[in-house]
Amino acid sequence: MPETIYSLAGKKVYVAGHRGMVGSAIVRRLASEGCEILTASRGDADLTRQAEVEAWMEKNRPDAVFLAAAKVGGILANDTYPADFLYDNLILEANIIEAAHTVGVEKLMFLGSSCIYPKFADQPIVEESLLTGLLEPTNEWYAIAKIAGIKLCQAYRKQHGSDFISAMPTNLYGPGDNFDLKSSHVMPALIRKAHEAKTGHLPDITVWGTGTPRREFLHVDDCADACVHLMKTYSAETHVNVGSGEDVTILELAELVSKVVGFQGSISHDLTKPDGTPRKLMSAAKLRALGWSPRIGLEQGITDAYRAFLKGEYLERKRGDAA
Repeated sequence: MPETIYSLAGKKVYVAGHRGMVGSAIVRRLASEGCEILTASRGDADLTRQAEVEAWMEKNRPDAVFLAAAKVGGILANDTYPADFLYDNLILEANIIEAAHTVGVEKLMFLGSSCIYPKFADQPIVEESLLTGLLEPTNEWYAIAKIAGIKLCQAYRKQHGSDFISAMPTNLYGPGDNFDLKSSHVMPALIRKAHEAKTGHLPDITVWGTGTPRREFLHVDDCADACVHLMKTYSAETHVNVGSGEDVTILELAELVSKVVGFQGSISHDLTKPDGTPRKLMSAAKLRALGWSPRIGLEQGITDAYRAFLKGEYLERKRGDAA
């Protein structure tokens, strides 16, 4: 087990984006770390407004920051609102990172996304693949903003010696996910489609494209555990992939979701919709070498996500609002 180089015990820890799926999972995970958890609503500080972020950070003086705030959404949302996804993510991450430096935050973690990697990167994708090829066009706006966040953390580390690190989660799912069919990612969309088809006695559900692209999934509580682990044990310029190390085809995912939900109809394909990146499996070698591996299997995780959906523990963002 790697040595703890930064203890969270007794620290004031700010979770930016605490209302989102990832941020809320990090808040849950931090409850066992003996730290004071700080959060800020939009009324406390609009993260896209530099003066408000600086004032809140100056007043609250966190020791550590998890930067999980982001404007997020699926292929349709990214393709429909490119300016929103690029500008809002750029501005909020820049505001928080600069303010963290200004008030002397001891450690910051920036959370990105696996979409930062080239569309046709060699699989599994290693961290060194960043900026080696063209991005997937349907989410390049979000990807560019996240790449800028990685580079901003590296720049503050290089120029100011700031202990700012970056983690790149794979496709996440679980309690607090966005189940709006116009802006959600594939997992919650399939869960909702299967549920509505089951309860509505429909003959089939539709998946976008051919169903052949392969995707990796990680339960959000596993992601939160990995992020806390990295915050305590990792300090370097290179970002770290956070994933399960396994992938499935979209069709296989649809079949597993149908099984969990109890939908017994067929699966059809809308070939007018894009497939997106053919495969996106990140290498988990770096994270495994740091002593972390996931605990929640895919079927178990989908069961938990469906349970959260039935209990109403989810969001519906019409345009990929900031979490």
